[in-house]
Amino acid sequence: MNFLDDIKWNSDGLVPAIAQDAASGRVLMVAWMNAQALQLTVTENRAVYWSRSRQKIWRKGEESGHTQMIKELRLDCDGDVIVMQVEQFGGIACHTGRTSCFYRVLIDGEWQPVDSVAKDPKDIYL
Repeated sequence: MNFLDDIKWNSDGLVPAIAQDAASGRVLMVAWMNAQALQLTVTENRAVYWSRSRQKIWRKGEESGHTQMIKELRLDCDGDVIVMQVEQFGGIACHTGRTSCFYRVLIDGEWQPVDSVAKDPKDIYL
């Protein structure tokens, strides 16, 4: 039996993948994987996702250079969520130029940005 057979894929053939910084434990981002993306992630030892907007395989960092190298992969008890312990190169996981995609906190009923931009996205995505 192949490890891909243990995944409970959703109706679109996808599974959510949470990227967590292996050193700090901070959640960096959540993206989606199909079977091909997960197989490539294991083979290449780097985060490879399925882009729902572009409908294609997306190697994290292919445009920005901010790659995620895999330290460990975990599957939850239900088999429908993957958590990846990663080393985030370049210190930026979010397309907004921030360390994490989770940079807003609910304060007084409004989502407030609390993390600064590490690098202007215009300087990342040329």
